[in-house]
Amino acid sequence: MTETIDHWETPQKILVILAHPDDPEFFCGATLAKWARAGHEITYLLLTCGDKGFNPTTHPEMTPEKLCGIRHVEQANAAKVIGAKPPLFMDLPDGYLIPDLNLRREVVREIRRHKPNILVTCDPQNLFALYGINHPDHRACGQVVLDAVFPAADNIAYFPELIEEGFQPHMPKEVWCSLTNQPNTTIDVTETWDIKMKAILEHATQVQDAGKLIERFKSRRTEDSTEENPRYEEKFRVVKYG
Repeated sequence: MTETIDHWETPQKILVILAHPDDPEFFCGATLAKWARAGHEITYLLLTCGDKGFNPTTHPEMTPEKLCGIRHVEQANAAKVIGAKPPLFMDLPDGYLIPDLNLRREVVREIRRHKPNILVTCDPQNLFALYGINHPDHRACGQVVLDAVFPAADNIAYFPELIEEGFQPHMPKEVWCSLTNQPNTTIDVTETWDIKMKAILEHATQVQDAGKLIERFKSRRTEDSTEENPRYEEKFRVVKYG
């Protein structure tokens, strides 16, 4: 049994930390659009720029450096559609994320810098996704974010060098893990599903056939709805601290 728990009484600062450009839109874009329209402040932090997201055989003219720049623009345009602030990037190498102490420190720094009420990432335990094997960067990102939240983000004894830099401990009230196979929270996103799709299509380098993609996502309507009156949901594993 899942519940809806996003009826916050005041505007929230929401920090979305995911691995690649397009992850926010694909994983939970309709929820983010719903939150933006409810007046919440949404900031994206992408750990990579997705510089390996191309096929050298079909796009021999593309390079990782060139794609990185293109995907920065695509993500900025998609974030604007969603209603989020201009995205931030760490620009770490795509495909090589490791949830080690160095990256954990960087994520702790950003949590303390932005001081979100709500933190959104993805579930590191999800080995398989609808498209097959879940990308290792997704799992690494989720792992390092959760490890940064607890026990480090709110504990002055962890990474004391960050205190010297002026970044005081901070604990988000809630952590929302998208792309999960063990949800405890369901959000009805029917009203913002079209916004999600519009934002996804801004990632032109990642969309090979827009028509097929739209049809595939239409099939994700809930089982209790119809093609004429579809209903859509996005699901999360939520951990509350406040």
